[in-house]
Amino acid sequence: MAKITYESMKLVANTASIPCTVISVEKKPDGSCGEVRFFAINDIFKKSYYDMFAQNENGDIPPYDDFEKSIEGELYTSHLPKEPNFEDECFKAAWNKEYINTYVDTTKMYGFWTQNILLPIVGESDDPNIAYCQFLYTLNKEMDSGKYAAVPPDIASFVIKACLELRNEKDFKSSLSVVTKDIRKYTNATTAAVITIDQDLKKYKMLSGDATGDATNPEKAFATISYDIVASWSSLLKETNSIIIKNENDMDEMEKKNPAWVATLHQYKVTSVCLVPFIHQQEIIGYLFITNFDTKNVIRVKETIELVSFFLSSEIANHLFLQRLEYLSNVDMLTGVYNRNCMNVNVDELALKLEFEPRPFSVAFCDLNGLKTINDNGGHDKGDRLLVNAAEVLKEVFKDDKIYRAGGDEFTIISFSSEDEFKEKIKLLREKASDPEWLHFAIGYYHDASNGNLRLAMRYADEQMYIDKDKFYKQYPNKRR
Repeated sequence: MAKITYESMKLVANTASIPCTVISVEKKPDGSCGEVRFFAINDIFKKSYYDMFAQNENGDIPPYDDFEKSIEGELYTSHLPKEPNFEDECFKAAWNKEYINTYVDTTKMYGFWTQNILLPIVGESDDPNIAYCQFLYTLNKEMDSGKYAAVPPDIASFVIKACLELRNEKDFKSSLSVVTKDIRKYTNATTAAVITIDQDLKKYKMLSGDATGDATNPEKAFATISYDIVASWSSLLKETNSIIIKNENDMDEMEKKNPAWVATLHQYKVTSVCLVPFIHQQEIIGYLFITNFDTKNVIRVKETIELVSFFLSSEIANHLFLQRLEYLSNVDMLTGVYNRNCMNVNVDELALKLEFEPRPFSVAFCDLNGLKTINDNGGHDKGDRLLVNAAEVLKEVFKDDKIYRAGGDEFTIISFSSEDEFKEKIKLLREKASDPEWLHFAIGYYHDASNGNLRLAMRYADEQMYIDKDKFYKQYPNKRR
């Protein structure tokens, strides 16, 4: 068996026509990965590494001629952040003699797509605890679809199947649920979830989730996790394209960086995690989150979910865009309740349904008393604040009902609560909106027990509202419009 020396490895590195380094990988007594060092590099690696990563914390760049000395023999973490996924791949290549080829989106970190190639090196080492592998990489500003030819057939087949499912004729959420379940099964995980995040509104939402066995229902689990924890993931992903926790050591390292998140993982008995961001226009719009996956196939799992997440990103971005368009066309921007256009469409649809399948329902018209006086005396800004305040009260009282801003100061509620429950809501609304100097509603409502005539019910409620409004202005004539 050939002897591994610095000179021979330098020769191996220099035979490559792309950036290449021979890496030494230590095996600890317990069989885990120890120190990972750059052993010998070629000139192309030196130039590429110098251009991309050489700047230290002080902003100084060492002279190029001396830069090789600051790389060879040093831990890879001397200039780069510690990356457990990279260490695991190096260990498998050096010690298990596996050939590894991955192609991933690292544009958020480096501005490039990266193809990483790890090749095992066979030879006799001076240290029986050290083995070697060859690391080569290519960088592309744009995705090179041809690089996917190197993806193993089972991964390629799975990714294609997921893409076809997302592009079928079913609604997006149904298709996404199928893909999420397939991801969980493929990775042999206990749970999988697709999450979107809105950094402006400081909210996140689970679009789909799937669990097996005794695993915690993803929807219930995420309902107990704060936005701050989900938001903290972005800082962890500044220097890596995915987070993979495969054992206790990784979990301990993550606990040092993000103890609050790890506390929730312990709470739900999570021992391994895959977290991949969905990136659109250089911004994180969501995550693919997998727990308790098959850690024996961590490289295959990592490559699969990163590829799937790349295609999911565009589909989810499109879904969020369409949701935003629907929101803008149906929601009143000032108050946050449904607008007149949405009310007209919903009333047409509901009136037809009730005509054929009557069921009890209630309608209420709520018109603000004295808004014109407030606009005249305090300006329209103050009037707008009153409208916002009024909408907040309505949303608080009619939590599970449809609320529309039917006109300037008029709101409409359609409810399928029981008659007694709806009357209690009206009573509560009168208590909360009874200040003649600020928030005071004229209220008219009607309960239809069996007829199913929505438009007639709305007319009766409207008539009652005007009767109530006349009472207010008789009591407070100075506020009459």
